[in-house]
Amino acid sequence: MPVGLIALALGGFGIGLTEFGIVGLLPEVAGDFDVSEAVAGYLVSGYALSVAIGAVGLTAAVARLDRKKVLLGLMLLFVAGNLISAVAPTYSLLMVGRVVAALCHGAFFGVGAVVASDMVAENKKGSAIALMFGGLTAANVLGVPLGTFVGQQFGWRATFWAITVIGVIALIGIQLLVPRPGADGQASLRSELAVFRRGQVWVSLALSVLAFGGVIGGYTYIAFTLTEVSGFATSTVPWLLVLFGVGTFIGNFFGGKAADKSPNAALIGILGALAVIMSVFALTAESKITTIVALLLMGTIGLAAAPGLMVRIMKYAEDAPTMASGANVAAFNVGNALGAWIGGLTIAAGYGFVSPLWVGAGLALAGLVVVATSSLSGRSTASTTSTAIAAGVGPRLEAPRSH
Repeated sequence: MPVGLIALALGGFGIGLTEFGIVGLLPEVAGDFDVSEAVAGYLVSGYALSVAIGAVGLTAAVARLDRKKVLLGLMLLFVAGNLISAVAPTYSLLMVGRVVAALCHGAFFGVGAVVASDMVAENKKGSAIALMFGGLTAANVLGVPLGTFVGQQFGWRATFWAITVIGVIALIGIQLLVPRPGADGQASLRSELAVFRRGQVWVSLALSVLAFGGVIGGYTYIAFTLTEVSGFATSTVPWLLVLFGVGTFIGNFFGGKAADKSPNAALIGILGALAVIMSVFALTAESKITTIVALLLMGTIGLAAAPGLMVRIMKYAEDAPTMASGANVAAFNVGNALGAWIGGLTIAAGYGFVSPLWVGAGLALAGLVVVATSSLSGRSTASTTSTAIAAGVGPRLEAPRSH
């Protein structure tokens, strides 16, 4: 594999660390700025909403520009945002830094995936993209617990300084190691935007919101759950988060295998299992043993949905993959913001630190209803169409190709 893919993966690692690294540091941030747990949680939801805006807005704005220059510009934005966060004297300025860093997130992965695939032969494109996205998974497995540990030992600002350094190294790596892409036949912006006229594309986006809202709804406030409900010491939180990270790594692998067979069937099973796991977690959070098991399973099942969600939307937008992937990243992060926001509301309302887990279970259940209804509706439509064609009436429609 080209060494330039490592630079892209390092950029993905830094971005993943920025998004989730603050989760384990929310108690320290809340105490430093004298804000409530719910207000501290807005640093997660604010980031996620900015990702959603950047994923669609920036991807559309840079669609016709030189992709290497775009990646360099996005990494500069990322470095600037984390530098602001590291020196922020107030909560408001910290939020500004989070927003600035978040704007590059969706566009980086959307554009980076295209650049990564252009760097290798046709039969290795999937592996190249997987390697680039592997940086994001590595951030969950290693970066988030390590970032939490660094923040607890040297202050939460130290984590943002470390991320800033990672961003600078990735920026240099992209400049030196990633080749400049040649001209190609990209679709026009009008063609890219045309996919949003399709109902199933919107169903896919809704599923992404609900699925990620479910898992992040519980995960955002997990540090409080672990210390205030389960009774773990604050110093153990980084190592407990390793379990969630390992789960995401496992889930991403097996979720992809399941999505290859049938994305709808995979999503039905995953969302149903996620609703059950988070409900059981909420009911047994006072037990340290069940908490450890539930944390691992929550990461495994929750992130297993990602491949199926991507495969599903690409099935209905195969002629405009750039905007479709950007929109899906936006939907993921709208879900992150929704889950974190509702979870914060339940805590502020006095329902306790297990209430975000119930929020996550509810959102996962809603996603299950949506995908099951859509799947049944699709089968019914296909059956009706086949019957009409067999009878010699109705149009002969070509079904979307599966991948």
